[in-house]
Amino acid sequence: MESTGYITAAVQFGFILGTLVFAILAIADRYSPRLVFLSCALLASLANSMLLVSPESLDYLLILRFITGFFLAGIYPVGMKIAAGWYQHGLGRALGYLVGALVIGTAFPHLLRGLNIGLPWQQILISVSILAASGGVLMAKFVPDGPFTAGMSQFNPAALWQAFRLPSFRASAFGYFGHMWELYSWWAFLPLWLVAYQQSTNTDINISMWCFLIIAAGMLGSVIGGIFSQKSGSAYVAMLQLGISGICCLLSPVFFNFDVPVIFLFLLVWGITVVGDSPQFSTLNAQNAPPAYIGSALTIVNSIGFLITIFSIQLLNSFWFAIGPQWVFLLLLPGPVFGLLSMRHFWKKTAKKTATPN
Repeated sequence: MESTGYITAAVQFGFILGTLVFAILAIADRYSPRLVFLSCALLASLANSMLLVSPESLDYLLILRFITGFFLAGIYPVGMKIAAGWYQHGLGRALGYLVGALVIGTAFPHLLRGLNIGLPWQQILISVSILAASGGVLMAKFVPDGPFTAGMSQFNPAALWQAFRLPSFRASAFGYFGHMWELYSWWAFLPLWLVAYQQSTNTDINISMWCFLIIAAGMLGSVIGGIFSQKSGSAYVAMLQLGISGICCLLSPVFFNFDVPVIFLFLLVWGITVVGDSPQFSTLNAQNAPPAYIGSALTIVNSIGFLITIFSIQLLNSFWFAIGPQWVFLLLLPGPVFGLLSMRHFWKKTAKKTATPN
């Protein structure tokens, strides 16, 4: 149980360091983003595959997970830049599709296990690594650099102060931080929460398949949210989904004892909204960052966001037995509350936009 938090945190810490290194060296600006994507996909796949030959040591496992996280820094942020290179307008919708695809990738290992076809963990690991490498190859071969691809600003420490002086950027960044407090901790502990639910209610459920369906449902939140953002705006979509996921945090102890169909629908709604706000927060951060320092500003926000996940993961890890699985997700509630309060800057603008008749 304790190692779950450490392993997840190792990936997050690797990603944090990776984003900073990639920004300082301006890797995605000096080289083709799709080639950076390819290289990092191959290297992350290799690090993941090395688990097959690693000694039975938690330290060695943590090192490999850290390396994997480091090279993931060349996947998600670079993928956003590739998308921005193709969409001068409608970035919220484009990032909705991008995050939706990433969510499916996150859920896919649970599907392999949930199919219960008797595959050992080694074969599942190999399958996931091959798919990761294949994604990089497909990106490099079939997705050229877009017509709007442009080098972003190189890393500038002064951008931190200059960016957060802007009310709009500060609001969207802090909203993103609240979202990140909840997201990865919930994903990491969902399987353990379902195990506890199964034991408490004496039910028989396919936990891996449930995890796949619930996490993969986030694709709907990302894609549909991206489509609605074209009419209602990214701020409205982000706040709506963050609010719903916050309500799910609050109600999680109550639903812990409900029957299987009810708890499944509850978790499905949570899975849709817990990540559906992510692409819209990224869109808001891109739109409100200082134009001269957009690369540095976005990198800082991304890094801080993933740093926050380490603390929330370790918090749940520490209190899992102290307060019990039924109550532990209440510790995630401060994230959505903080995020919504931080988005006050957008409240009036959003109300005016949604109230305007077509």
